[in-house]
Amino acid sequence: MGRIMALDYGTKRTGIAVTDELQLIASGLTTVETKELFPFLKQYFNSEKVELVLVGEPKQKDGSHSAIENEIQQFLKKFTETFPTLSVLRRDERFTSKMAFQTMIDSGLKKKQRQNKALVDEISATIILQDYLSRNKV
Repeated sequence: MGRIMALDYGTKRTGIAVTDELQLIASGLTTVETKELFPFLKQYFNSEKVELVLVGEPKQKDGSHSAIENEIQQFLKKFTETFPTLSVLRRDERFTSKMAFQTMIDSGLKKKQRQNKALVDEISATIILQDYLSRNKV
């Protein structure tokens, strides 16, 4: 069984989370600069078996797509061309950044640590992944 990966894609940074091999536990992996995302993914996929990649789908409160959706569509086109054997699913990511920030507060991080946007992105990816696991595992 391979891992499941979640991406919280952003213009500047992309948060990444993965499961363990048994697909039981979601853990934050890292945040990478989006311009370095493909080299990172190539290296990761060469060293770890991943069977599914979840990509956050940012929507407005009314359900319409957010402004970054066109950029995500370009990323997905390149992704499926580069990694044709990997399955990709989109996941609603509304409010994950707010949930990530609240998680940081709840875990006792100081104000300075909560301003780390890379950490927010990584936690957001973890929330996307954990939500998928919670909804799809028996």
